[in-house]
Amino acid sequence: MTVLTILQYPDPQLRTKASPVEKVDGAIKNLIADMFETMIEAKGIGLAATQVDVHQRVIVMDLSEDNTAPRIFINPEIEVLDETTQLYDEGCLSIPGFYETVERPSRVMISALDGNGEPFKEEACGLLAICIQHEIDHLEGKLFVDYLSPLKRQIIRKKMKKK
Repeated sequence: MTVLTILQYPDPQLRTKASPVEKVDGAIKNLIADMFETMIEAKGIGLAATQVDVHQRVIVMDLSEDNTAPRIFINPEIEVLDETTQLYDEGCLSIPGFYETVERPSRVMISALDGNGEPFKEEACGLLAICIQHEIDHLEGKLFVDYLSPLKRQIIRKKMKKK
């Protein structure tokens, strides 16, 4: 497994819309393994392929405290089940050190393929619902800073450029 380089905001590649995975093959499984390695090394809970400059619809996630509950979402889609929203302080491996409050739907239905290419559906609420929406945004070329005021976004952009 390889630790991949995580693109940093404001890298324009983070704005690239990811393409659907046509076939879950060895290359995709290797990408998934490398993405888990990268996410764990960076101490994250979710990572979209776009963040490592691979523009395919792949997300890895592990919301456990000890990295014992790996999750894979290939070609994920969500359906909002409840218009009720919740506020959550979000951070991002592509924008390290910054956390801002974002409002998102609190309950969604996830449809995706697993690591073997098998379709599944799962209802998500709480942190899973927030995290999957955040990562799907990456696949669409969107970042959590896009939900912030222009002033906050500009401040974060300037600070990231200095890094």
